[in-house]
Amino acid sequence: MPRKTYTEEFKRDAVALYENSPEASIQTIATDLGVNRATLANWVKKYGTAAPNETPSPASVNEAEQIRKLERENARLREERDILRKAAKYFGGRDELVIRFRFVDDASKTYSVKRICDVLKLNRSSYYKWKSTCSARRKRLMSDAILGARVKAVFTTENGCYEAKRITAELKDQVDHDPVNHKRVARVMRSLKLFGYTKKRKVTTTVSDKTKTVFPDLVGRKFTANKPNQVYVGDITYLPIADGSNMYLATVIDCYSRRLVGFSIADHMRTSLVQDALLMAKGQRGSLTGAIFHSDHGSVYTSHAFQDTCKDLGIRQSMGSIGTSADNALAESFNAALKREVLQDSKTFMNQLRCRRDVFRWCTRYNMVRRHSWCKYLAPAVFEKRCPAILKSAS
Repeated sequence: MPRKTYTEEFKRDAVALYENSPEASIQTIATDLGVNRATLANWVKKYGTAAPNETPSPASVNEAEQIRKLERENARLREERDILRKAAKYFGGRDELVIRFRFVDDASKTYSVKRICDVLKLNRSSYYKWKSTCSARRKRLMSDAILGARVKAVFTTENGCYEAKRITAELKDQVDHDPVNHKRVARVMRSLKLFGYTKKRKVTTTVSDKTKTVFPDLVGRKFTANKPNQVYVGDITYLPIADGSNMYLATVIDCYSRRLVGFSIADHMRTSLVQDALLMAKGQRGSLTGAIFHSDHGSVYTSHAFQDTCKDLGIRQSMGSIGTSADNALAESFNAALKREVLQDSKTFMNQLRCRRDVFRWCTRYNMVRRHSWCKYLAPAVFEKRCPAILKSAS
């Protein structure tokens, strides 16, 4: 192999490169130039800043090398300080890994990625993976923003009463949109700080009369039925008014579909209140013959007048245990949902007229619009219309 020869100009340029690169060692420069370290050292002795033909002593050579090493270390520390200073300003007090990767990406035009990751104690492979997924992440963010607008529209329309699963069911019924998972809807709602009302209000309206007839429990906490118009539950709940008075709501709910078949609103809690609710149910169903009506031991339900009404309609009465709300849990749950979603942050209704109007509106929406988890997130009235298809698919 022929011996390499170098021009005088090449040798002097190599020495100048070494002397003007304080951060690099003589070995690094020699490797970059493709020459032997000893050869470059000889060129430095001959063409360097030392006087011509002057041979530096070993002590001076070692001292110069130490100085260059200190200069390289100082340059490295200055670079590290500058990276940390810029990073501190960039983070602005935040310490999220994604933000650190974004800083690396922005600062890579000034410093090497390896150097930045070393200073910030980051894994380079993680940064490159983050960078390679930027496009997909941007698309996902755009998709989440569009979904968030749809979720917020449903949430606002339902007056903040729908949670993730009900909103998902509502979105699935919208045309020209891809299906969406309720877990994703829940995540988007959390990011938008949208939370359905979950407050519960403790209410006591049952005044039992121990002298009246007590009927056996024909339901046994099994609030289900094979078809509509078989088993009903009912209760009375009070509706507080701002002036200190109360309105009262009596309900008749079908256990099959959770449909509110009958209800009555009045400013009293007399027997006629529950009779009117039961008569409305008869008008909706056409006949209640053979159906079971389950309630608590309230005096209006044990009264002779109500018993006579049940006999006239062919209804069998059923009652749970005294002092146990779980024996009429379905009716209690309905009352809690109504109070939670209509009153929300308010403790009372403005007046009796406003109370009647708001409760009536909610009760009608409950049957026709409001999605119920029991009904596979359909409204009770819709569930009853589709029940043959739903039962067939379930079997």
